[in-house]
Amino acid sequence: MTAGVRFGDVRTGDRLAPVTMPITYTRVCQNAAATLDWMPGHHDPAYARAQGQETIYLSTLFFTGFVDRCVTDWAGPEAFIRRRRITMTSPIYAGEPATATGEVTDTGVDGERGLVHLDVVVRSERGPCVTAEVTIELPHGEEM
Repeated sequence: MTAGVRFGDVRTGDRLAPVTMPITYTRVCQNAAATLDWMPGHHDPAYARAQGQETIYLSTLFFTGFVDRCVTDWAGPEAFIRRRRITMTSPIYAGEPATATGEVTDTGVDGERGLVHLDVVVRSERGPCVTAEVTIELPHGEEM
């Protein structure tokens, strides 16, 4: 197992590597199926257009998982997500790429827990779509 980021190595202002994913029609529909979120806007283009959308669009659960992936790709397998709050401001449609970026906003210790606070933004080609505040716990010291 590859060790991830250790609490003592993290500094406010550290940036997470961007994570980009092509959002195909298949991926949007698979996400609806995998999460059992059968709201028609996530798999029926005619329904989505009747809502005023361009086509089918990603669900809240996709964004939750994508934010987590951005954080854990950076932090490693020993990171534990303690808190996540997302705000969706615009959709990402099938046919657009999604890119998540993040930055460490603060660090602190709560008892024996090394906590790292991050801001993550998910963008499409049209600009920011989702913002997230995430708190993770990282291991202290040397690899266990």
